[in-house]
Amino acid sequence: MMDKAKKVIDEADVILITAGAGMGVDSGLPDFRGNEGMWKEYPALKKQKIDFESIANPKQFQWRPELIWAFYGHRFDLYKKTTPNVGFDALRELVKNKKDYFIVTSNVDGQFQKAGFDTDKIYEVHGRINKFQCTSCNATPWKAPDKLPFKIDGRNFKVKGDLPMCPKCGALARPNIMMFSDFHFQGDETSEQNQRFNKFMHSYDKGPHKIAIIEIGAGTAISTIRDIGDNIHENLDNAQLIRINPREAFGPKDVISVRQGGVAALTEILPEDIKKMFFIK
Repeated sequence: MMDKAKKVIDEADVILITAGAGMGVDSGLPDFRGNEGMWKEYPALKKQKIDFESIANPKQFQWRPELIWAFYGHRFDLYKKTTPNVGFDALRELVKNKKDYFIVTSNVDGQFQKAGFDTDKIYEVHGRINKFQCTSCNATPWKAPDKLPFKIDGRNFKVKGDLPMCPKCGALARPNIMMFSDFHFQGDETSEQNQRFNKFMHSYDKGPHKIAIIEIGAGTAISTIRDIGDNIHENLDNAQLIRINPREAFGPKDVISVRQGGVAALTEILPEDIKKMFFIK
């Protein structure tokens, strides 16, 4: 299976990288696998029996703003401090030698941008934590501050200090992230990214191009990323899906299943010159 994946990557002239939460595990980021995975990271939420779908709900900004900002504030600080793992560097080197590439990710952490990928070639399907939007008015989402105006009381999972406010109307701010049952997500930037992705796909869905879809760490609990890869793989004759996932590598007919974590798999399937550059010491 590894040899087949390597051959597909070597022969491809177009690379589509699709990434879920598992992409950040090698960077030290948590991979929420159901409520138990989240509660392991946030025991205060387990104590209150608050599951992921409940905390990641925009209504919490009305009901319990300090609680939800403790959750997103912790994630904001965590992502800010995180250095993208070597897999990002290796993939960036890979696409330099190809005709074109695009990235589709459900992650809101901005790690691909931090790793130096072209921002115009990234589609963040669930939004981004490094921009805020208003909970009340239609202000254009704005760049988040380098440092949040509050500190988090980890024991009680609340915040100490001022909550972020909208610079236009003064109402409570929230991250520009698509949450559960979210009818107020301001998705203009995400829509623009989607349009660029669609244009990219239309450029290569026919003709002699060979597309390698490298999917890393996309689970089934929220299957947005898997669905995109499955759809392209099943409908385009010139696209081959490589699914890298230590637990859920299964997929449609002819998918190349790699049952490993991201960096471990890339160490084996990327070209030899990239291996020597990033993985072999």
